[in-house]
Amino acid sequence: MTDPIADLITRIRNANMVYKESTEVPYSRIKRNIVQILKDEGYISDYEVIEKDNKKTIKIYLKYGKNKERVIMGIQRVSKPGRRIYVGKDQVPKVLNGIGIAIISTSKGLVTDRVARKIGQGGEVLLYVW
Repeated sequence: MTDPIADLITRIRNANMVYKESTEVPYSRIKRNIVQILKDEGYISDYEVIEKDNKKTIKIYLKYGKNKERVIMGIQRVSKPGRRIYVGKDQVPKVLNGIGIAIISTSKGLVTDRVARKIGQGGEVLLYVW
């Protein structure tokens, strides 16, 4: 697999489209950090790290509204292995004028666009969620 973050996004997007309650992805620290940010921002209800036969997976519990409205309307990979997208502290993007979030990899770790602006950090824009 050349792009594990794109795989994570695709699994979340596909499960969300068919209203699945949960989905599983292979474990890595960066995926766990991305999923933690999605939970903190209210896009998923919860996640857990499961270990079976010395292989870890992350089980992601998706979130829907009262009448089956999707909480994640869209999720898009920005920086790819073939084309990295970096921004300075003054060019940190706003997703849909602040309705969505951008997850940015900075020297301080993975943060949302709001936190990156607050701490004055730029970095690699990994994905947009709205």
